[in-house]
Amino acid sequence: MERLPPLNALRAFEAAGRLGSVTAAARELSVTPAAVSHQIRALEAHLRMQLFTRTHRAITLTPAGEQYLADIGKHFAGLRRSTQKVIGLRDRQSLRVQAHATFAMRWLIPRLSSFHTSHPTIEVKLTTSIALSDPDPMDFDAAIRLGDGTWKGFRSYPLVANRLAPVCKPDFLRSRPHLARPDGLARETLLHSLARPDDWALWLSAHDADAVNPYGGVKYESSVLSYQAAIEGQGIALAQQALVEEDIRAGRLTYVYEDFLDLGPYTYYLLCPLDVPASPALELFRQWLVAGNSAS
Repeated sequence: MERLPPLNALRAFEAAGRLGSVTAAARELSVTPAAVSHQIRALEAHLRMQLFTRTHRAITLTPAGEQYLADIGKHFAGLRRSTQKVIGLRDRQSLRVQAHATFAMRWLIPRLSSFHTSHPTIEVKLTTSIALSDPDPMDFDAAIRLGDGTWKGFRSYPLVANRLAPVCKPDFLRSRPHLARPDGLARETLLHSLARPDDWALWLSAHDADAVNPYGGVKYESSVLSYQAAIEGQGIALAQQALVEEDIRAGRLTYVYEDFLDLGPYTYYLLCPLDVPASPALELFRQWLVAGNSAS
């Protein structure tokens, strides 16, 4: 069996043939042009054939050299791809984030592209659920939860103000003058989220709308479904302002009353385990979330 040529000689030949220049190959390989020429001659001696035609200022592949470069070039290209891939895996950081489905769909996901652009080596693995159990640091690196900011074993960082307001399709509002006062809601279909069953009761109580049944109407599994029902003109949803801002700007929804009920510290928080040191990826993600919240 024919002995394989030295790898350094093959590298020199492949680089010179691909680049069409001994000087360019030397720069790529961080050696001198004389070293590249020496390795190519050693390869030609090993193969007992000429691979380049040489002139004073240039080299040209011979037919045999062209065929040999085509054959080995694909293997070098594969080696380069494999090396880039494994380096990318080495440098890539993974971050497991868990969030409520509505918050993820309405607030987090639309913003994530800016995080990926700023931190392309951090892979965010986002999982969602309608109803999340008590936070377990074994399940995630960071979580987004709705609450009062107090979770045992976690640091918490508020993300948005939790302000509630009734919303509906703009055409829906224009055809109902009785909605000028909150008591007029008694004549409408209220859209509820089963995940937030008391929101209407809180808002109506704060606005002295005692004539309105706070639990009547149509109930949906999550807030995002109630918002979509409102967009379709099926009734009036009680929305979290931070989660419908884009729909308001786009004209898909409008506020029935420009009078929000602020739930104070009861809002969405980023949770980070206390007893687990924050990774560089998690710290960058936390800073990005906080900065984005300040800007919005």
